[in-house]
Amino acid sequence: MELPTGYVTALDAMNRHVNSARPDAPVQVERARPALLTSTRRAAAVALHRLADRIQPRPVPAAPRCS
Repeated sequence: MELPTGYVTALDAMNRHVNSARPDAPVQVERARPALLTSTRRAAAVALHRLADRIQPRPVPAAPRCS
């Protein structure tokens, strides 16, 4: 082989990739993060909903029909 370093690097990367999908592979536990700015997000959502209700076009009233 002309580039033995590349061959070794490729084998190492392939082994890490194949072994990572195994059922007994080491797993990193995902830690639950506390919710940040919950009250600010809720206030922004309320304000945006109120703004959307004001901006939304109202339906045109139906014209009276003679029968």
